[in-house]
Amino acid sequence: MIFTTALAGFAASAGLIMAIGAQNAFVLRQGLQRAHVGMVVTICALSDLILILLGVAGIGALVERAPWLLQALRYGGAAFLAVYAVMAAARAWRGGGGLNPAGGTPPAWYKAALACLAFTFLNPHVYLDTMILLGSLSSGYPGTLRWVFAAGACAASITWFLALGYGARLMTPLFRNPTAWRVMDAGVALFMLALCVFLWVRPLN
Repeated sequence: MIFTTALAGFAASAGLIMAIGAQNAFVLRQGLQRAHVGMVVTICALSDLILILLGVAGIGALVERAPWLLQALRYGGAAFLAVYAVMAAARAWRGGGGLNPAGGTPPAWYKAALACLAFTFLNPHVYLDTMILLGSLSSGYPGTLRWVFAAGACAASITWFLALGYGARLMTPLFRNPTAWRVMDAGVALFMLALCVFLWVRPLN
């Protein structure tokens, strides 16, 4: 029973976190550049763990009753994504930036940390997924099994970010080509812009 409950938590969390998102795109880029990967992976994983545990503890219900909070995050997140989309588009247009994943001057650690935190906590869907959805799913397990479910969900988050951040280097040969970086940045710009529009026009539910 304990194993199946933990597996259920792992599967539920993995299904949510592995979807392509702004946070994952950022972690992938940092991994390709080999810039502050450990810090970025740690911030993402710890943030997820905190939000999952808060959701299981019942804080998700409070967030669900405060729609103004999600709305504030919605518009703040949309503005942040728009700015990041413009920055990615500028990199794609200029070229020459971050063309050698193993070389060049990486961004300052505090800039990477702030960007990582913004991608995590300015995204209203992270609260819907981790706190409300996973919190609701955990309520179906009695007593301590609820925390076993949470442990499985946390394990999935840690596994995913480690794989994404450190596994990105396997694609280094591809991204030694300057054109590959420009294509990636152009794709990221379009993706961030699409997410920005999505947050603006679609109400959260």
